[in-house]
Amino acid sequence: MLALNKVHHIAIICSDYVRSKNFYTQILGLTIIQEVYREERQSYKLDLALNGTYIVELFSFPNPPKRPSRPESSGLRHLAFEVNDIEQTRVFLLQSNISAEIIRKDEYTGKQFFFIADPDDLPIEFYEK
Repeated sequence: MLALNKVHHIAIICSDYVRSKNFYTQILGLTIIQEVYREERQSYKLDLALNGTYIVELFSFPNPPKRPSRPESSGLRHLAFEVNDIEQTRVFLLQSNISAEIIRKDEYTGKQFFFIADPDDLPIEFYEK
């Protein structure tokens, strides 16, 4: 059996780098570790952290193809963040002009959660601690 330690990072390819960079840093509050422009690929690579831990690698490429997201399709289903106050999180996102689904309750854990979408329609879940 493999001896995995943790999820190292999640790589996301965006269609509008400036818009996605703003969303992940200004709305979600991730901090920039390093930003590199790779001339040969005409691509940005932005390493982002949550509470000092590297978690997201944001890429831009010229004209990336769209990936089906909904209804349920194969591949990465969503990115989820744990939050202390689910209602306060939803209110903040709504006040930031981010569309947010209604808060639902996980029938197995009893915890509350809801979804939003990033600028490329990647589903992002917020799940109460």
